Amino acid sequence: MQLENIKCTPCQGGIPPMNESEAKQHLSQIPDWTLEEDATKLKRTFKFDNFVDALAFTNKIGDLCEQEGHHADMQVGWGYVKVFFQTHKIQGLHLNDFVMAAKVDALAR
Repeated sequence: MQLENIKCTPCQGGIPPMNESEAKQHLSQIPDWTLEEDATKLKRTFKFDNFVDALAFTNKIGDLCEQEGHHADMQVGWGYVKVFFQTHKIQGLHLNDFVMAAKVDALAR
């Protein structure tokens, strides 16, 4: 199933995070993302022509995160937005992080 078509499910914690091998398998559907910090976070940088467009995209991501109940960490500046996903309750990656990354990619298209 395409990651962007999956609905995020609440993570209550108490489960182990994905290991690096599992995480790498999901990267095939989100090839512009990278694993960071010993495969405990996903990251992608989006480029824009100006600050206004970067900020507008950040707000779209914020709306998406609210709808899905799974929130990104973001850095925004002139011409860029850096997006990070990690499931904080398990201090690592969960399927939800990959789902959200795919949904953010869809927003960018």
